[in-house]
Amino acid sequence: MNSDPLAPLDLAFWNIETAEHPMHLAALGVFTANSPTAGAHAAELLATRAAAVPGLRMRIRDVWLPDVRLPLAFGGATREPVADFEPFDHVRLHAPTADFHEVAGRLMERPLERGRPPWEAHVLPGEDGTTFAVLFKFHHALADGLRALTLAAAVMDPMDLPAPRPRPAEPPRGLLDEVRKLPDLVRGTFSDLGRALDIGASVARTTLEATLGARSSTALTSEASGTRRTAGVLVDLDDVHRIRKTVGGTVNDVLIAVVAGALRRWLDERGDGSEGVAPRALIPVSRRRPRTAYPQGNRLSGYLMKLPVDDPDPLGRLRTVRTAMDRNKDAGPNRGAGAVALLADHVLPLGHRLGGPLVSQAARLWFDILVTSVPLPSLGLRLGGCPLEEIYPLAPLAHGQSLAVAVSTYRGSVHYGLVADAEAVPDLELLSRAVTREVQDLLAACEL
Repeated sequence: MNSDPLAPLDLAFWNIETAEHPMHLAALGVFTANSPTAGAHAAELLATRAAAVPGLRMRIRDVWLPDVRLPLAFGGATREPVADFEPFDHVRLHAPTADFHEVAGRLMERPLERGRPPWEAHVLPGEDGTTFAVLFKFHHALADGLRALTLAAAVMDPMDLPAPRPRPAEPPRGLLDEVRKLPDLVRGTFSDLGRALDIGASVARTTLEATLGARSSTALTSEASGTRRTAGVLVDLDDVHRIRKTVGGTVNDVLIAVVAGALRRWLDERGDGSEGVAPRALIPVSRRRPRTAYPQGNRLSGYLMKLPVDDPDPLGRLRTVRTAMDRNKDAGPNRGAGAVALLADHVLPLGHRLGGPLVSQAARLWFDILVTSVPLPSLGLRLGGCPLEEIYPLAPLAHGQSLAVAVSTYRGSVHYGLVADAEAVPDLELLSRAVTREVQDLLAACEL
């Protein structure tokens, strides 16, 4: 297995990480235990199977000197296999707990160790002996949501899934090959520069449009404390479909509108007030084909929209979200403010390293809250014969932001995963209850 240079967006995630803002994404899965020792058995299985998964043996190594094979990786990083990989260093069995999310919050605070493959699996047995949970953590530079799902599925019980399309092998290149390519590289650089300027202008224009008239809440933007709290909410997918069929739009429109309504209720109940509040939400958009395992790097763009938190009408909020999403889709992921992620492709590796700290500070200027959707298979997953009943995706927090929302659908339910700065949002459970109540309000409004 050879070394590969990190894709530009992966390199950006690698360099914007700080101790207060670790750039790992995660998923908390809850399993039904088939024995009192099911958690311990699961931990052993995870470590044993991880040893056979090539993607889990990869570490990220900083590159400071130019290389004949990878001349443009100077100042960047490569993904390379670890010869002495020890899977039991990455899988930990914890003491029994009555609150999976309480433990998950503490574990989300800890950055992954950068000198070894950047992933971890934490097995949390339930105190009652009938359940256990597994918290999977993957650095965003190692995997996006779809890639993380592929890696996690590789250590679950075997399933009959379509094989990913293989990546064509690249022949070894020498210095002469690189010299011959210089004219094409120069032409490509000018072409890329023009595209970057076009994307940059579009980003600036649409960011300004989204910012005008937008007002966030101090509950959503705060100085980082480095602490984390997580919560999960289950919603019946049939209820979401009933709302969608009544009002129109997509399932994703409904799920985003639920977030807007829940934020409104939460702000009012905690005394902050929702009047005039319209925070800017970043909605990531995957540019990767679902059955394609390669390239391994992040393939993301995004949409930016103002969440109608200040609208008192549930159906009015949904219509606003639907209109904004339709407008984003018409413009395409290469034209909106969320396309700023595409600019990473046009920055040399050394630029990412030097500019990473500045970029990490700019997130607050760009958006106020992340609302992302993570795809999951419709088939039931198992670990050691124990069925996966619930799975809550957990997104990283950007600098200066207090809350991130990730959503997945799995076996007839919608799973909302909430991640918050524990000091800025000590009442995350209040927001999770607001999500459930917002769905009920939308259902009631549809029946009128």
